[in-house]
Amino acid sequence: MSEEEVLPGLEEITPQPSRKALQAPFGSVSRGELLDHYFSDRLIDAPHAWQDVYRLLLWIDPTTGLAHCYESDKSQPGRHWYPRSLAFHAWAADEMGLAHRELGENIDWLFRRVLERLALSEHKHMDRKAHEASSQRAAYGDMPDPYEDPELRLLLERSLGAAGEEGPLDLMALVREIRRYVATENKRKNLLGEGFEDVLAAILSRLNGGPPPVVETQRLIQQIEGFREPRKGEKKAKVDLWLKTPSGRRVLVTAKWSVRADREKQLADDYRIYADCNDSPDTFDYVFVTNEFDAARLVAACDRMEMNRPIFDTVVHVSPGALLAAHGFNSPAPDPGEENEGAGGDQKQRRSAARLPGLVAEGRLISLEDWLGRVTAKP
Repeated sequence: MSEEEVLPGLEEITPQPSRKALQAPFGSVSRGELLDHYFSDRLIDAPHAWQDVYRLLLWIDPTTGLAHCYESDKSQPGRHWYPRSLAFHAWAADEMGLAHRELGENIDWLFRRVLERLALSEHKHMDRKAHEASSQRAAYGDMPDPYEDPELRLLLERSLGAAGEEGPLDLMALVREIRRYVATENKRKNLLGEGFEDVLAAILSRLNGGPPPVVETQRLIQQIEGFREPRKGEKKAKVDLWLKTPSGRRVLVTAKWSVRADREKQLADDYRIYADCNDSPDTFDYVFVTNEFDAARLVAACDRMEMNRPIFDTVVHVSPGALLAAHGFNSPAPDPGEENEGAGGDQKQRRSAARLPGLVAEGRLISLEDWLGRVTAKP
């Protein structure tokens, strides 16, 4: 059986993973198989593309029960981002035609499917390790099981109390499941990295009306036409996503689901390398595509200058409508957090948020829909 053939007996996994995908459930082959299954032969209309992005990648913050739009610790009840999270959750559900409590069941598709594959892969691995551990522990009598986590087990025993009517509860199995859940949630950021790029590429490649002539992800700058290798001593430069428009213009895309404050400088550093490596008389477009909800970071991306020009030719948000709703524009409820917290950081947020409608109106901050229209427009 070749690596690309489907393994037998995996009908419960949707879609069935190839051997290579099962070896790396979070890898590019696995993501590609899943996205091909999700989209199938469907063509995508640009106005609805944001919904596919959210159905595939948006998730529920387990500590609030709301769609995740900002850091969890700042989104708890009583904090500034809790009312904003409420507003975003309500907006997303309403726009998708869902009841507010139904939103969680209709998003996070890609991560859930990857977890199915990961669970199957780890189950086989754990069975093998358990068998090996059993034989190695035999000479020592009664020894703790691997991954037993006695402190967590004791906590569960106190919390759950006596066994139910259907028989004793398998606490060890529950401990393992909790540990697996925590570990896999920590892997979400891995999926949101290259996964966001893959989703954008999948949408671009399936646009109703025709995709761009070239769409590629994770390419070294010298692998893109018209660019040379970085100078000796400079770091390797890999582009998240690049495409060629129907008019032949090259577009380099930095795709970041969100932007950590300590990574903002990297965006400018990348632009300097790309500009230095351009070996063509033609210029290129540098575009930032994001689902960031931090107003200050978005405003900074729109305002940042380099070499006497804006770093980004275009700043794209998956849904500016969601962004404006989260920050209280046209919201039926005030932000109660303003009275509860007076932190300077949030005052900066409100000042930056006040600029968002203007940036959207003037076309400096545009929607995914508008950007898809621009890069696929016929010359």
